[in-house]
Amino acid sequence: MTGFEERQSIIKEIAEAVAAGARQASACQIVGLSARTLQRWQKDGDTCADRRPSRVYEPAHKLSEAERADLLAVANSVEFAHLPPSQIVPRLADRGEYKASESTFYRVLRTAGQTAHRRAERPATPRSTPEALCAVAPNQLYSWDITYLATTVKGLFFYLYLVMDVYSRKIVGWQVHAEECNALAGDLILDIAEREGLAPGQVVLHSDNGGPMKGATMLATLQKLGVAPSYSRPSVSNDNPYSEALFKTLKYRPDYPARPFQDLISARQWVGGYVDWYNHDHRHSGISFVTPAERHAGRDLVLLQQRRAVYANAKARHPRRWGRRDTRKWDHQQIVHLNPQRGKASAECKQTSPANDNTTIHEAA
Repeated sequence: MTGFEERQSIIKEIAEAVAAGARQASACQIVGLSARTLQRWQKDGDTCADRRPSRVYEPAHKLSEAERADLLAVANSVEFAHLPPSQIVPRLADRGEYKASESTFYRVLRTAGQTAHRRAERPATPRSTPEALCAVAPNQLYSWDITYLATTVKGLFFYLYLVMDVYSRKIVGWQVHAEECNALAGDLILDIAEREGLAPGQVVLHSDNGGPMKGATMLATLQKLGVAPSYSRPSVSNDNPYSEALFKTLKYRPDYPARPFQDLISARQWVGGYVDWYNHDHRHSGISFVTPAERHAGRDLVLLQQRRAVYANAKARHPRRWGRRDTRKWDHQQIVHLNPQRGKASAECKQTSPANDNTTIHEAA
């Protein structure tokens, strides 16, 4: 309860804040007070006193200390120590006994600090959301994953290793192998680093928690190259959305083989053709319908400017077709986010590691 002197102090502080130019509602919110309560306090003035009852109410049917001790003894007995209250209560009822309801069992156990994991198996490990990252140029943020390619032998698959640049959506590296192996993944990253000219500390590589992603050889390769790893939560595909979306695009292509691949050569040939189409011919909706290769090379700015000019000329020739509406916006997407935090401004990023030239890795603030 708020005492009389404390009330007067709060009223005075809010009045000073309002006099200094603050809004009364905002000042009340800061001190955890509703504007209606403040009005009531100001109306009552010096005669105001807290009229809420000061006595501590205890229900008449509250469990006695002996009953609480009995509940704890039952819950911790050899027979019931491995069971939750939802299992204890019906077992007691089958024996013609009633100690308390499930909620009361839980309340007593909570008060005694015994609502932690009570069973024999390992408790669930809490998982925090992955680090929020964003990129403002190519070769800052990569995403990669492995997908299955069906073979003619049931239960056997080829494995497509695919690395994409999140900013440009370009597939910067791929390989098809007959096995999942972190050493093969490390070789792929080495090849990409050499081809793209990556400097230490320039790239963050995001992936899921698979074995090839966290293998010793793969981690050693990343450390050698100065590539920072980033991981999704286990079994949460939404944490790696760019790679998942890329695999869906791949497997829903009209020319995706209706029958399984006969051998590694046929699989590699088809994937090679797909990558060439995706990088150089596919107009990607997430980057204003330019190709990933054009955005990766920085040519998308000129293309989008030309499109804006085309639409401006069309509107000048036939203004009534648009009326007061603007033409289609061919905007350049300056920042691309991976797992952004909710409620944060998209432009709020801070540098997390240095890079060569003007290239930086950004993290959502």
